[in-house]
Amino acid sequence: MTTMQLDGYVAAIERDDAAGLFHGEVIGTRDVLTFQGRTLDELRTAFADTLTDYRDWCVARGKEIAPASRA
Repeated sequence: MTTMQLDGYVAAIERDDAAGLFHGEVIGTRDVLTFQGRTLDELRTAFADTLTDYRDWCVARGKEIAPASRA
């Protein structure tokens, strides 16, 4: 499995050759957090944006933010 890490969070990365995309899913959280990009730079940016959106969503709802995994 290919992974990417950011701020202590780990995402599993897959390549979809047919669609020309990379797909990522943050692992180790109770919520489903996914992102995608056509290039690795887009994928990194989408990962960061997803984490920001997730944190904002949790704060807006008074939900505890899932801690980063200890990988």
